[in-house]
Amino acid sequence: MSEVSQALQKIARGTGIIFAGTVVSMLFGFLSRMIIARYFSTGEYGVFNLALTVLSIALVIATLGFQNSLPREVAVYREREPSRVKALISTALIIVAVNSLVLTVLLVILSGEISLIFHDERLLHALKVVAFALPFSALTGVIISTTQGFGRVREKVYFQNIIRPAVWLALVSLMAFLNLPLSSIFWVYVLTQAATFSAMLLEVFRIGILTSKAGFHPNREIGVKLVKFSVPLMLTGIAGFIMTWTDTLMLGYYESSDVVGLYNAAAPLARLLPVFLNSAAFLYPPIISQLYVQRKMSEMKRTYQILTKWIFLLTLPLFSVMFLFPEATISFLFGSKYVSTSSALQILALGFMFHTFLGLNGLSLLVIGESKFIMVSGLVSAVFNVILNAFLIPIYGMEGAAVATAVSYFIGNVLSSLKLYKETKIHPFSWNYVKPLVISFVLLGIIQTLNLNVPNVLYAIPVLFAFLLVYFFLVLLSRSVDKEDVELFLAIERKLGIDAEIIKKILRRFV
Repeated sequence: MSEVSQALQKIARGTGIIFAGTVVSMLFGFLSRMIIARYFSTGEYGVFNLALTVLSIALVIATLGFQNSLPREVAVYREREPSRVKALISTALIIVAVNSLVLTVLLVILSGEISLIFHDERLLHALKVVAFALPFSALTGVIISTTQGFGRVREKVYFQNIIRPAVWLALVSLMAFLNLPLSSIFWVYVLTQAATFSAMLLEVFRIGILTSKAGFHPNREIGVKLVKFSVPLMLTGIAGFIMTWTDTLMLGYYESSDVVGLYNAAAPLARLLPVFLNSAAFLYPPIISQLYVQRKMSEMKRTYQILTKWIFLLTLPLFSVMFLFPEATISFLFGSKYVSTSSALQILALGFMFHTFLGLNGLSLLVIGESKFIMVSGLVSAVFNVILNAFLIPIYGMEGAAVATAVSYFIGNVLSSLKLYKETKIHPFSWNYVKPLVISFVLLGIIQTLNLNVPNVLYAIPVLFAFLLVYFFLVLLSRSVDKEDVELFLAIERKLGIDAEIIKKILRRFV
């Protein structure tokens, strides 16, 4: 078996648990959003999203980039100075605890001014309550990053992807059942974050990452080094936050909470599209780094291309539903009052699909040491996002916000892909990837021009099934299957203990 196949199979195996946890988290998250969206008015739903957006800004600042730096720092200290690992963890927790408490106080004090910016008095009370979730959220994130430095994924999947969304869904359902007012949703959010943090803290004490005997003894030298290393990553995180939340914030400024509520039916749906990309991203850097250190650039390029093709093929069905049947999708998930966001969903879906089909270009740049360019690319995209939103929202409203976000992601991905090609000659477009791309574009264009009347998701299912059936038949007919695809399929077959002889016969005819 080639090194490329070995690398791809390691990524595929390791991605399983991350993807499963992500799917569970997203499922619970969407169920919670559906309940909130249906239970409250669009304006109240908009206030809820604005409050969480402001909290997310504070969270990025409170954690100082530690969530990105700690996995690497913990691993380095374990290798070079194992006796100082406890001091590193204690220092990080205390810095974030103090920083988040200060920001909590500031959020409470400035809640009135922030609510005036968004022209909604309901935001005043929402921010005063939801601010108390900040320390719990920040410390939970830091602890998960610490456990990642020990090579553990259990805490992320169990606590962040399963326990927290499950508790949130249960409490939101109870709130709706008891017919509680708007203010209750924010107390429910604080309670969810506090419960998750408490469970996480007990777990890390149980497994010995934190111990009561060691105590919390911050080290000034370690703290200074950690902050210096982490702040650039915080700036990258802020740029990423701007990319994620600028459309919501600026819609709140230029339009109203009702428009924000409507838009936040489409935006979370479109952000589902990179789910396979993000799942593969967890194990991609360490595996690709091994190839890069050994200067095996052809193997690195081949792995990148095959993995990108897999991610595209897995994402295509989800994209097809959103792009071809936006009204039916939104109506099914959020109700008919949100159908006006269908155009925004189509635009956002195109933007995130473009982000997906270029592959893990940012992480590949990180592997080759181009972290500064990643920050620059992120900042450029964020600046374009703000400018485009400011220009387009007053004219086109929600659709303008969607265009601004899609174009910004396009710019960032093009910059990253060009830089990656310049430095390594790596790009995703193998001939066996280009053919499925062209086939998908042609088929989607044909279905779109038919203007099918699809009143609900049930009518969309047979159309989608026929599309995918024709699509995969044409992919096979065009001989777009690589030997690495077959080797992965055989590995999965062995792992599951099944005999898929019919599929193997089909593959033999077209490879």
